[in-house]
Amino acid sequence: MKSQVGIAALLALAQSALAQVPEYGQCGGWEWIGPVTCTAGYYCQYWNPYYSQCIPGEPEPSPTSSSAPTSSAIPTSSSSSSSAPEPTTSPGACDGSFNFISAEDYVAGMNPAWNLGNTLDAIPYEGMWNNPPVEDHVFDYVVARGFKGVRIPVTWTNLHSSGSPDWTIDPTWLQRVADVIDMALARDLYVTVNVHHDSWEWADVTSPNANIAQIQERFRAIWEQVGEKFACASSRLSFESINEPPANTAAEAQLINEFNEIFVDAVTETGGFNTQRVLQLTGSVSDAAKTAEWFVPPANIQQPWALQYHYYSPYDFIFSAWGKTTWGSEDDYTVLTEELSLVRNAFPNTPLILGEYDASLLNTEPAARWKWFDQVARVSTQHGVALVVWDNGLDHLDRNTGIWRDPVALDIVEAVLRGENNSLPDATTDPNDLEQWSSAFVWNRVGETVGDAELPWLFNGNALAGVRTHTGANLVQGVDYTVSSDAVTFTASFLSQFLGPDVAPGSKANLTLTFSSGAPSIVEVIQWDTPEFLAQPAPVLGQDLNIPIEYKGWSMVAAVRAVAEDGTFLFDDWTQWLPPLQQGRITFNGQWFFDGEQVVIRSDSLNAVASLGQPVDFEFEFYPRVPGNSITFTVDPAEF
Repeated sequence: MKSQVGIAALLALAQSALAQVPEYGQCGGWEWIGPVTCTAGYYCQYWNPYYSQCIPGEPEPSPTSSSAPTSSAIPTSSSSSSSAPEPTTSPGACDGSFNFISAEDYVAGMNPAWNLGNTLDAIPYEGMWNNPPVEDHVFDYVVARGFKGVRIPVTWTNLHSSGSPDWTIDPTWLQRVADVIDMALARDLYVTVNVHHDSWEWADVTSPNANIAQIQERFRAIWEQVGEKFACASSRLSFESINEPPANTAAEAQLINEFNEIFVDAVTETGGFNTQRVLQLTGSVSDAAKTAEWFVPPANIQQPWALQYHYYSPYDFIFSAWGKTTWGSEDDYTVLTEELSLVRNAFPNTPLILGEYDASLLNTEPAARWKWFDQVARVSTQHGVALVVWDNGLDHLDRNTGIWRDPVALDIVEAVLRGENNSLPDATTDPNDLEQWSSAFVWNRVGETVGDAELPWLFNGNALAGVRTHTGANLVQGVDYTVSSDAVTFTASFLSQFLGPDVAPGSKANLTLTFSSGAPSIVEVIQWDTPEFLAQPAPVLGQDLNIPIEYKGWSMVAAVRAVAEDGTFLFDDWTQWLPPLQQGRITFNGQWFFDGEQVVIRSDSLNAVASLGQPVDFEFEFYPRVPGNSITFTVDPAEF
C-alpha cells in the first residue's frame, strides 16, 4: 500500500504540474501540491507564506516580487503592494520593501469603500448569520462596482484556543482571516481589519463590575497576535482598533482612549512594517458627538493614523422606529450637516473615515433614503471624509449573483465624489401631513381610472436627459412625459400600458430617468390595493407570531400601530406627542417585522400584551401611506 500511495502521489503531482490555475485561484503556499501555472494573462503573486494567487497582469522584476513557493519549506519572504510613494527600506524581520502611505493618501485612496458585514464578524463564527463564508469572487463584484477599499470586520470572541493570560487565537481562524484579507489585497483594494463585536461581547467597559484589567489584557493579546501575523503585509492593509466601544461618561471614554493606546503599543511591538502602517483609531461608540467631545489621540503613536466614526441618524428614520418614514425637511438637512461636521470641527487636520453609514432599502422609503445618502456623501466629501458603506449582505450586494440591490444609492455617492449634483425624487417632508407621497412611485389603485402622474422633482441644476422602461424602450418627451422646472409628469396614455381599473395589483414597470449630470434615478409603477391576511394564527408566548399575508402592490410595511382596547399605547406612551402618523407606532425588527410572505409580531410584543392584560390591535400600515391602506390583527391575551 505504501508504494501504491507513493505512485498515486507522484501521478497527482505530475497532473497538477500540467494543469493551469484559474483566475484568482491559489497557485502556491505552505505544503501546496496543486498546479502553479496561471491561466493566460495572469501570474502567480506571492502574498504570504501560506498563500499565493493568480492575479491579472505580468510580474514586474523588482525587490518586492517573489515567485510562488511550492516546496514544503516555509518561505520567509513577504511582499507588499501599493501604487503610491517610492518603496522604503524594509524594517525589522520583513524581506522586500514597504510602500509607505500617508494617512491622508490612504483615506483618499480607499474612497469609496464597502463593508463585508455579517461575515467574519458573525457570532459565534463566520457563516452563522445571514451570509455563507465569503468567497473571492465577492471582491470582484466590489471592484467592478467602483469601490476602492473594503472594511473586513472580525469578531474574535469565540475563536481563542486558550484563555487568560495568553488568549491564543485559534490558528485556523487567524489563517482564515488572512486568506480573506489576501483575496481583497489581490484586487488592489485598500483593506481594513479590526476587533468588531468583541466590543459588546467582552470588552464593554460600561458593564457592571467589568474586569477592566482582564479586558485590556485580552485586547492587547489579540492585537499582538494580529500584528505579528500581518507584520509584513502590504501597506494597503490598515488596522482599526475596535468597533463602536460603549461609553456613556467621560471616565468610560478615557478607557476607550486607553484601548487606542494599548492597540498602538501592541501593534508597534510586533515590528516589521507595522511601525509604518496606517492605523485607524476610534472614539466612544464610534459616535460623532462623543468622539468630538472625548477622543484624545494616543501620545505613543508614531505611525500615520486616521480617526474613524459612524453615522446612523436620525435613529427613528434609519431604524423605522415610531412610524418615522420621511426625511428631507429643512431641519433634517440642518441636523445632519451639523452632526457630520462635529468631528471635523474638533479635529480640523486629522484624516477622517466614516467607517459605517447606511439607510436600508428593507425599511426606508426610496425618495427619503436617496436624499439622505446624497446629503451624507455631500457633507462628508466637503470635510474630506472617506465613505465606507455598511452592507450586512441584505442591503446592497447579493453575493450570489453580483447584483447590487440599491444601485441608485451607490450611484448617488459616486456622483458626489465626482463633484456632480444629483437630481432626486421629492417626497413628503412635513411630519404632520396625514398622507405621504413620494416621487419614487406612480401609484394607481385597483378600480380607479388612470390619470396623468405629476412627480415633484429636485433637479438641482440638471436637465432630464431621457427616460426608459425596464425593457429598454425609450420614452418620447411630449408624448409619454413632460418636464417642468420642478416636476416630471407621465401621461395617462403612457401609464395605461401598465395600469387601469381592472389591472391586478403589483409592480408593473420600472422607469429609469437619466440626467445631464449626477446619478440616474428610478420610478416604480405600481397598481395597488389593500393587502389581506391569509390566516389568523394563534399567538404563543415566547414565540414570534408569523401571519401570512397577500401584498397587493409594494411588498413593504410602512409602520405598525399597537393600541390596546382602552386606547393605551402598547409601547412608548410618549409617542402621543409625536405627529399623527407616528403616535402609538412601534419599532421595526425589535417589536415587528415583515418579509415577502408574512408580517411578524415579535415575541416581546406578545409579552407586552400579556402584561397589559387586554386585547391589542396591531394595525399594519402600507405604502402608499394614505387613509385606509392598512389591516388590523388583534391579539387577545385570553388566547395565550
